[in-house]
Amino acid sequence: MALTLAEAAKLSNDILLIGVIETIVYESPVLQVLPFIEIVGNGLTYNRENTAPTVQFYDVGDDWAESTPTFTQQTATLKILGGDADVDNFLAATRSNIQDLEATIVQLKAKAVQQKFDDTFVNGDTTMDTKAFDGIDKLCAAGQTVSMGTNGDTLTLDKLDELIDEIKRGKPEMLLMSRRSRRKLTALARTSNIFETDRNQFGQMVQYYDGVPIGVNDWIPDDKTVGTSSDCSTIYAVKFGEGALAGLTAPGGLQAERVGSLEAKDATRTRVKWYVSLALFSTLKLAKLIGVRD
Repeated sequence: MALTLAEAAKLSNDILLIGVIETIVYESPVLQVLPFIEIVGNGLTYNRENTAPTVQFYDVGDDWAESTPTFTQQTATLKILGGDADVDNFLAATRSNIQDLEATIVQLKAKAVQQKFDDTFVNGDTTMDTKAFDGIDKLCAAGQTVSMGTNGDTLTLDKLDELIDEIKRGKPEMLLMSRRSRRKLTALARTSNIFETDRNQFGQMVQYYDGVPIGVNDWIPDDKTVGTSSDCSTIYAVKFGEGALAGLTAPGGLQAERVGSLEAKDATRTRVKWYVSLALFSTLKLAKLIGVRD
């Protein structure tokens, strides 16, 4: 069964790990809702549906035609994400009455893990970095790409509706965009009086367009080139789940491992690590709108 990080944190008795997960989840709209599938081994091979089976009407005595779906076999490999957080023993002993240095330093490391994941979630490309995983920009099929125009153009609600309609069998569960695109969408939505806001499970205010929550990712660039324009951004429509887009993780998920005292220096080390990847089970659950200008 797939679990989000927030749900997984409730199953842990490790106070340090719970704190790390809470830090990571709170900072990332994607990690608040992205479900993770635990896999044994270093990767997952799965079949991605290409075409659906067909049916038709028949008369009595007709020969029946056989039709089966077609699939493409895909493999997603777990990657190692993490870093070490060292706490100087002298500082911990002399300043512990001011603040918990270990908690603070591990929290900063957790934020770095979250930021690296959010970056790779969008921009990951194994042809550029073999140690990372492919992100949604690369996973998105050509047939699921909507364009603002040959040289890009200013965002319109019509084009955003076209992007949403690319997600089949239900609406997307998130529109992921840059802050600049969010500001433009906010202005358009207010003008049309269709702007919605509500609180999520973490008490944060979330904006909605057509019932779909809007997520902001700071690693979606606003300087992509489309045609003759070099000031373009991208908006992604995503549906999450085991039949759509899901994260992959090793058993145990995200870990905060106490390495202990170091030999080379007077410090104690905690390692935040995560064996993680992404799997897109259906191309119909991910789409992008390119050429979004300011």
